[in-house]
Amino acid sequence: MSEARAAHDPALAEDETELAVEGALRPGSLAEFVGQQKVRGQLQLLLDAARIQERPADHILLSGPPGLGKTTLAMIVAHESGRPLRLSSGPAIQHAGDLAALLSSLMPGEVLFIDEIHRMARSAEEMLYLAMEDFRIDIMVGKGAGATSIPLDLAPFTLVGATTRAGLLPNPLRDRFGFTAHLEYYEPDELEQVVARSASMLDVRLPREARAEIARRSRGTPRIANRLLRRVRDFVIVHRAGLDATIDDVSAALELYDVDSIGLDRLDRAVLDAVVRRFRGGPVGLGTLAVTVGEEAETIESVVEPYLVRIGFLGRTPRGRVATPDAYQHLQVPRAEEALRFDDL
Repeated sequence: MSEARAAHDPALAEDETELAVEGALRPGSLAEFVGQQKVRGQLQLLLDAARIQERPADHILLSGPPGLGKTTLAMIVAHESGRPLRLSSGPAIQHAGDLAALLSSLMPGEVLFIDEIHRMARSAEEMLYLAMEDFRIDIMVGKGAGATSIPLDLAPFTLVGATTRAGLLPNPLRDRFGFTAHLEYYEPDELEQVVARSASMLDVRLPREARAEIARRSRGTPRIANRLLRRVRDFVIVHRAGLDATIDDVSAALELYDVDSIGLDRLDRAVLDAVVRRFRGGPVGLGTLAVTVGEEAETIESVVEPYLVRIGFLGRTPRGRVATPDAYQHLQVPRAEEALRFDDL
């Protein structure tokens, strides 16, 4: 985006700045990458072996929830391989021709990153099988009985695929990856290291208890930890005219942005409150729950539910979603039997 356009559109300028800051906080090597120790070791071995043999690294599949570092690891693979990186995404590849154009333009040894690879079109997936295995694709020319298949050789490349739903990948595609890694949620001490590193890069001075508080509210996710840190930075810039933050500043800033003591935001609490109060603990169907809180069902299923299930506040049953005793306790609501009596008064 040009500077002139940014000057006339403050919202676009702000988005660009946020993206630039987020990009600057990404670690540039496996040594700088915090957490995922086992995956880091496996990737390091894979890259070292490829370097010694002077060949492109095997294809890599990274799976796991959003925000854990799949895109960052793809960038690190390219950087540590000394190869250029090409970025794409599954939703952008909706025809075999889209993939053919992308693959045929790759340079030898280039790293191709496809985010949300499970959302590629089926025809593109089938073309990718041959490309990954034999580095060639077959281009169909003509239609019907006169159609002809023309083979096209590709430059050797490394595919790094990322997915939040590995179960949706067809087995033939999954089997063609030489290495598959699943990224796990981060522990609080690992997130504290992430916050400390990012704070030093942003020149924000945080005592240990303030870093621990941000880590505790980050839902086991580095992306969220960095986002909360930036909001704390904004808070202290406005209210303290500096970059020294205290534990009270962290609590005040996150309260302002509706992030509670365990990381639940407004939508999380709305979903939990609907199940507990409106439907007396459930079970309630996903569609009904989505209408109640005014949000898309897919958003609730993919963004809200995983964390609520993981911390034991929500359960999934064949009949629908149900709240657990811990959810009642967190919302400070009486258990279901008492709630029913109060509603009937």
